[in-house]
Amino acid sequence: MKITFPYMGNSHIAISFFLSGLGHEVIYPPVPTKKTLSLGVQYSPEFACLPFKILLGTYLEAVEAGADTIATSGGYGPCRAGYYGELHKRILHDMGFPIRMIVLEPPLKGPLDFYNKLNSLIRPQSSWRHFCRVFKIAWQKLKAMDEIEDKLHQLRPLAFVPREMTIAYEKGLSYIEQAQTLAQVMEASDEALAGMKKVSVDPTRNPLKIGLIGEIYVVLEPSANHDIEKILGEMGVLVHRSIFLTNWTRDNTLVNREKDVRQAAMPYINQLIGGHGQNSAGETVRYAEHGFNGVIQLAPFTCIPEIVAKSIMPAISLDKGIPVMTVFLDEQTGRTGIETRLEAFVDLLQERRRQQEAS
Repeated sequence: MKITFPYMGNSHIAISFFLSGLGHEVIYPPVPTKKTLSLGVQYSPEFACLPFKILLGTYLEAVEAGADTIATSGGYGPCRAGYYGELHKRILHDMGFPIRMIVLEPPLKGPLDFYNKLNSLIRPQSSWRHFCRVFKIAWQKLKAMDEIEDKLHQLRPLAFVPREMTIAYEKGLSYIEQAQTLAQVMEASDEALAGMKKVSVDPTRNPLKIGLIGEIYVVLEPSANHDIEKILGEMGVLVHRSIFLTNWTRDNTLVNREKDVRQAAMPYINQLIGGHGQNSAGETVRYAEHGFNGVIQLAPFTCIPEIVAKSIMPAISLDKGIPVMTVFLDEQTGRTGIETRLEAFVDLLQERRRQQEAS
């Protein structure tokens, strides 16, 4: 089995370790580029959203590199993302690529189906014991990467030279990628954090705090959002992302830890509307309650759950006193336009804070 998977954020480091650890030949998914998106746009339905197009382009590049199997996640609720796996498979088959698609649905949706899909990833000469050992290491890698990325967001706006903090973070990622055991992952995480703490910072700074919300793929994948976290961080803004892969995985498998967020959204969106729509409303309320200066909502163009959430944002912004900027992303979105909008939004927040401090 020559297996590949979606490229999203840093998850490829843990997923490739997991699949190769099970004995599969992993076809590393390429970092999404303009070529990737162009391929996806060419063969996707026009109405499809940006994540759908990037993923299809990624799969096409991986198939060209020899992949014959794709492992991906599914979904449930009123959101088209739950159909991505089947639609991607049909498009690839119609193009003459008889790819095998393994779609892992949330365990509670179909426990037996989930078990059978996982079991299909275990090679005959392997075992569930080996599976669990490899999974624990891969999960620890994910946790370590989320931890150092969260620390990056806290420290980068305080750094005298923000780029040095980014370099230290990237070096830390390489340590985690090279780790092969639980002990090595923990040691790599400690080394990564220590390296970031060596970068000179100004602890007296009081950076603006912006919460980042929206659809998971465009929030987590820099190629989709034009590296918005890095742009803001190097502008001196403390960014707090509402979604990390570890908390999303926990919340969508066996443990629901999103009750507080959904409760916060209830006065505005009182039911599940698919995707992260209800969460976007709830996270905005929570960011306001925690004293954040503003919120940026990232959404793929045509994403219905985020469109619904955007329609309620003016009411939340007025009630909670927190500015919200929504950025819709598609293949026409350019980095320069994003940077211009971010600069204007940050200027607005700085002026608003000055007026509040003066009053």
